[in-house]
Amino acid sequence: MSRNPDGTWDKSRLPSRHVTEGPSRAPHRSYYYAMALTPEEIAQPFVGVASCWNEAAPCNTALMRQAHAVSDGVKAAGATPREFCTITVTDGIAMGHEGMRASLVSREVIADSVELTVRGHGYDALVGVAGCDKSLPGMMMAMLRLNVPSVFLYGGSILPGCWRGRDVTVLDVFEAVGQHAAGTLAEADLSDLERHACPGDGACGGQFTANTMACVSEAIGLALPLSAALPAPYESRHAYARASGEAVVRLIERGLRPRDICTREAFENAAVVACATGGSTNAALHLPAMAHEAGIEFTLKDFALIARRTPYLADLKPGGRYVARDMGEVGGVPLLMRTLLDAGLLHGDCITVTGKTLAENLVEVAWREDQDVIRPVSNPLSAHAGLSGLWGSLAPDGAIVKTAGLARLSHRGPARVFDGEQACFEFVQAGKVRPGDVLVIRYEGPRGGPGMREMLSTTAALYGQGLGDQVALVTDGRFSGATRGLCVGHVGPEAQVGGPIALVEDGDIIAIDAEAGVINLEVDHTELEHRLKYWKPRVTDYGSGAIWKFAQVSGPAHEGAVTHPGARGERKAYPDL
Repeated sequence: MSRNPDGTWDKSRLPSRHVTEGPSRAPHRSYYYAMALTPEEIAQPFVGVASCWNEAAPCNTALMRQAHAVSDGVKAAGATPREFCTITVTDGIAMGHEGMRASLVSREVIADSVELTVRGHGYDALVGVAGCDKSLPGMMMAMLRLNVPSVFLYGGSILPGCWRGRDVTVLDVFEAVGQHAAGTLAEADLSDLERHACPGDGACGGQFTANTMACVSEAIGLALPLSAALPAPYESRHAYARASGEAVVRLIERGLRPRDICTREAFENAAVVACATGGSTNAALHLPAMAHEAGIEFTLKDFALIARRTPYLADLKPGGRYVARDMGEVGGVPLLMRTLLDAGLLHGDCITVTGKTLAENLVEVAWREDQDVIRPVSNPLSAHAGLSGLWGSLAPDGAIVKTAGLARLSHRGPARVFDGEQACFEFVQAGKVRPGDVLVIRYEGPRGGPGMREMLSTTAALYGQGLGDQVALVTDGRFSGATRGLCVGHVGPEAQVGGPIALVEDGDIIAIDAEAGVINLEVDHTELEHRLKYWKPRVTDYGSGAIWKFAQVSGPAHEGAVTHPGARGERKAYPDL
């Protein structure tokens, strides 16, 4: 799809021809004139500039100005930007109460709403600007679903707070709640900490879900190199935003689409980078969902196999010492990928939104010996990734645990069973947990929750009480990227569909070995069959609305908890309509 010799655009095969071309579209053009567009601007490609701006949390408050800078870049490159916003449910605010059930559902709503906006208005390309956990995969899912030329832009991380001479993040506040409950932190100190932990715009600063998926956006080729590195408050982010707008216009000219970029090999690259950073377990949920949009089978098992051969290199919180700003200042994802590529752990021939291959993007990136945020492959933090897949009698479909920074990778102990997070959190806060326990939180899966909640409040409370390295926690729900400890999530099949986790009783012995990739319920098969005869699905509190709809159609976690057939069910791609 190229320009004409005179510099004008040939829109004969662009989706916007349906709303701008010919006498029959005079009514449509009248709307564009109402918005002060010129005939020249109407004749150019229309680029949707989608942002997840809102005032729900600092993760999103810098996105609008960055979207405006994207539009400047689109205009400078000779196309016409059309800005719009979609929702975000911010996990930090939703955490620890019923609001968290909306979190994973919001990923689908973001993808759906961006798809509908682009389809309904005939946009030719898309730049997506996102800041908080589910908004990043949701935006990239929309790009892969629509398959129009697209560029992703992360809104940037928050700067670390400073409290009593040390860097702090919101994780410190969550863990301080547990310290307060244990009587080791005064309420005045907790109040003082909460005022200093989050100093301004940006997503959580550790290698939690937002920063993990931001790294994925570069590794998979949908974002410009180093665009994820700079913190949100930095005005210099605008240069990356403008460059993203210019880049998407070049993609229109070349006809280069997301599914050309996000191949099976590109998904493998993304998993390698997520694992090498000790990233969030949510990457094992979102990468399969993104692959599904592209018609690629990439499940938890694929992710886990990559994790086994990937070294852990980035010394990032919550398991390490540094925050996202620190990684960005020493070279960000390109520096990390340089050492991975040199070691033969990445596919260098994958094309990216720059129009160059991943290897070509890294030609001028030189390894830096003057930093220790990112280790070289020759001297890793550990030989295996900071994430590990588990299978066994408790999780036939698999589960995942974040091992980054853990000294203890195995545990065997009696189950303490809770139907839902709140009961477990209250149990922890009441000081009833005993060293050696395996806390089992069930009916928190995609269907059973509904919504597959994260459990940061509970895990942080355990750490705050000094029990983080003495117990294990197992759930069919999810964990925040900020979670620390031997915490196993995504256990499948989930309880709501009769998975083994539904049959666990207090006192049953559960054995976990993250190094071997095993999680077993040490109960005789005959006994489990007996329990299953008396088991019934749980009736949830959600009988209507968006959360109910999600529960009716959501697939299993190991396949991404997706809600539609994906590219494999596609009759005709949007750009070809």
